[in-house]
Amino acid sequence: MPIVAADIVYRLSVAAAAGDTTAGTPATSLGDQVATTVITPAALNNLFDNTSGAEAAAGDIEYRCIFVLNNHATLTLLGAEVVVTSQTAGGGTIDIALDNIAVSAKGSGSAQAAAVANESTSPGGSAGAFGAGPLSIGDMAPGTVKGIWIRRTVTAGAAALNNDGVIITVSGDTAA
Repeated sequence: MPIVAADIVYRLSVAAAAGDTTAGTPATSLGDQVATTVITPAALNNLFDNTSGAEAAAGDIEYRCIFVLNNHATLTLLGAEVVVTSQTAGGGTIDIALDNIAVSAKGSGSAQAAAVANESTSPGGSAGAFGAGPLSIGDMAPGTVKGIWIRRTVTAGAAALNNDGVIITVSGDTAA
């Protein structure tokens, strides 16, 4: 049976001794290891908090690191790509970048992505260039993860928004 959308799982990141061992929260999804926590689609504030009036007036840039997991038991996701599929009009601008650490086993004890000190700190050279994609991940064997950095930019003078949203999609192919 081929890989289907349900086999591609999006998870938060967490500072931990090994991947796939610790729960994470959106506020602390700042890189290092894949968390056990799945990102809930269509849930308010599932990754970023609301943009306050002060943040909107001054402008704000925040970062989060998530992981994509090939959760299929036996098949490799070939030529995987990640793209920003849609964004809420009037909200912050979302851009993505791939972490420079290679695809790794979800339970790896080595860092699976760079880690940043706080949500205002850019991963800098630890990630590729930010954009909407598509960005090429490459092949992902079963049970492997890849770190993806998400940057939300709120321009100075924007209206406060409590209903911001984005859809990020990973796609690929499987061998026949």
